[in-house]
Amino acid sequence: MPAYGFAHLRERRHHPEILEYPGRIQATLDPYCGRFIVHGPPAEVLEGTWHGSMVLIEFPDLAVARAWYRSPAYQEIKHLRADHIGGICC
Repeated sequence: MPAYGFAHLRERRHHPEILEYPGRIQATLDPYCGRFIVHGPPAEVLEGTWHGSMVLIEFPDLAVARAWYRSPAYQEIKHLRADHIGGICC
């Protein structure tokens, strides 16, 4: 059964490192068959309030999703996002 990684990204601080992250993340996803379902622009809010943007990544199953997140390749670049974009990742 597919599993999903979700991020609600809010406070973006412009920094040269953040530009490197999008160019490198796909290479970390490929070995785990991860693919973006949703990546970006702010949502059209129909009820309530929503600040920021969302990201949804699909994996074949939960074990694969966890393996990707813990992989050396992703851990090497995670700081490029985490240091410059506030938010919640699940």
